[in-house]
Amino acid sequence: MSERTEHTKDLLKSFADADAAERQAQGRSDVPVGTSGNPSTQVLTLANVITFCRLGLTVAFLVLFAGGVQRTAALVCYVVAASTDFLDGQVARRTRTVSWLGKIMDPIMDRVLLFTGVLGLLIVGELPLWMPVFVIGRDVYLAVGGLILQHFRRRPLDVAYVGKAATALLMLGFCDLLLGLPVIDGLAIVDVSWLPVLNHQAGAVGILFVYAGVVCSFVTAVIYTLRGARIVRESRTR
Repeated sequence: MSERTEHTKDLLKSFADADAAERQAQGRSDVPVGTSGNPSTQVLTLANVITFCRLGLTVAFLVLFAGGVQRTAALVCYVVAASTDFLDGQVARRTRTVSWLGKIMDPIMDRVLLFTGVLGLLIVGELPLWMPVFVIGRDVYLAVGGLILQHFRRRPLDVAYVGKAATALLMLGFCDLLLGLPVIDGLAIVDVSWLPVLNHQAGAVGILFVYAGVVCSFVTAVIYTLRGARIVRESRTR
């Protein structure tokens, strides 16, 4: 059981930061403990507390927003949770309390925040079904692909910056949709019911940011798929 636990820890570290994990495994970390290049095993740090507060705010948002009676309070919870995405990382780096738990939890919290935003808007009928299916389905596809690639290369794929842009655009769009302002008339570019604002239906301008985020998300999935296919091909050739 202990061996399996250690293997799981090593796998999580590799996903979180392959370079730092490799340096620590080989005992050649030449930077102070608690920095990005040499994370600590601490759990109770200010940055991690902020991260878990984000989780609590995210859950509170979904409960309040889905209930339909506390939309303003729900919006405050979501905006505060989204804004602290930047805060916990800054606190960890400036106080030299970067930890493995924080490195693992931070990207998970990004996905949880996106998923709750898209599910909340779907529940109240302000997003077409295909959007949450795409956003969540893409992340599941990439997660499964990452696990498959572990059989061919321990190091995960390098981050594509278009993926960071996709997350920022989706988060911005969801925040504006939750606010519901400003509202613009339908652009009448298409004549299909599942593309609000691009059709004749009026809506919050945030939906346009969501569309841009969806496009960037699709491009990211294509990039990772091509990179993964190349790794598998090269591994089998060797």
